[in-house]
Amino acid sequence: MNDKQFRFQDLEIWKHAAGFSPQLFGLAGQLEARHLFRFAEQLRGATLSITNNIAEGSGSASEVDFANFLNTARRSTFEVANVLFLLGSNGYLDGLDLTEMLNKLEQESRMLLAFIRTLKSKAPLPCAV
Repeated sequence: MNDKQFRFQDLEIWKHAAGFSPQLFGLAGQLEARHLFRFAEQLRGATLSITNNIAEGSGSASEVDFANFLNTARRSTFEVANVLFLLGSNGYLDGLDLTEMLNKLEQESRMLLAFIRTLKSKAPLPCAV
């Protein structure tokens, strides 16, 4: 049996995001334990949005459509970074190296942008009518 059934499983952008997601999910669990439910929900949702949009976009019929999903995933990296900045500035980050996580998010954002540009360069030009 093939361990990789879906296109997204071979994508470095998905592997990278899936690699740092457990750390963010763990933080969301810590936030819930401190009754910071809205922060936990927002962090979990934005983190999940990164890998979900990469996966969903990989099933697109066109490169342009895939690039749109990747753009949503990229915006979610900014959303996660924002939540982390706010948590850090309010003293809610226990046991999370904020700089390390922000570096991972920035790297993910750059990887997504590079892949978006690659997809758009492959896309056929629209026909003039």
